[in-house]
Amino acid sequence: MADHPHDNHGKTPAAWTAVTVVTLGFLIGSIAVLVASVWLFVAGVVVIIAGAVAGKVMQMMGLGAAPGPKAAGPQ
Repeated sequence: MADHPHDNHGKTPAAWTAVTVVTLGFLIGSIAVLVASVWLFVAGVVVIIAGAVAGKVMQMMGLGAAPGPKAAGPQ
């Protein structure tokens, strides 16, 4: 397993940022469901989308894992 080309999977600033912001968005959305607040739920969805976008932008800036070779599929 140590020779796997993606040993750093999820151990980059882009991944940590995306996961943290998306988790915060899910927390906001969960609280919104509990208190029956539509505007708070929408805010949670916006935070989730912002986290995904931020992670992708950071990856494109070079703060994510470099793409490895494509795995060979069944032939």
